[in-house]
Amino acid sequence: MSAQAGWQGRYYEDFAVGDIFEHRLGRTVLAADNVWFTLLTVNPNPIHFDVHYAAQTEWGRPLVDSTFTLALVTGLSVADISQNAVNLGWDEVRLPAPVFEGDTIYAQSEVLRARLSKSRPHQGIVSVRTTGFNQDGVVVIEFKRALLVYRRGHGPRMSRPTMQPASRR
Repeated sequence: MSAQAGWQGRYYEDFAVGDIFEHRLGRTVLAADNVWFTLLTVNPNPIHFDVHYAAQTEWGRPLVDSTFTLALVTGLSVADISQNAVNLGWDEVRLPAPVFEGDTIYAQSEVLRARLSKSRPHQGIVSVRTTGFNQDGVVVIEFKRALLVYRRGHGPRMSRPTMQPASRR
């Protein structure tokens, strides 16, 4: 039996305008995620961590920190979109509906543009629109993202040590 290589991510040549990638993993947001992220980013807005305060708002419960939502949905897209890329930035970030603790978030991305880099011949620039939605299909975030993506054969190699057979340890 031989070892098979795992998923290595997409390269510039793997993107075409109009492609839609349905990111397969979803992620349920926990109360701990919201509190930890709020504390890590020194966000003092009590809407994220004070249940009594949040109960007095129109939502009646804590809202998940919107920058956590941005980070989460970006992360859900990495295996399909940016495993072989460097993020150049986000544009037009919109939050049409809130995220609450206990929501499960899913995402998909559409390729908007792709062109070779003028200054980096071994890379291309890919622009995508990523949409995050909850377990009910309600869109909770949309954004555009630009990526500097390696061309096939020019990216860093993913390597890991090989396992020694038990008899050679």
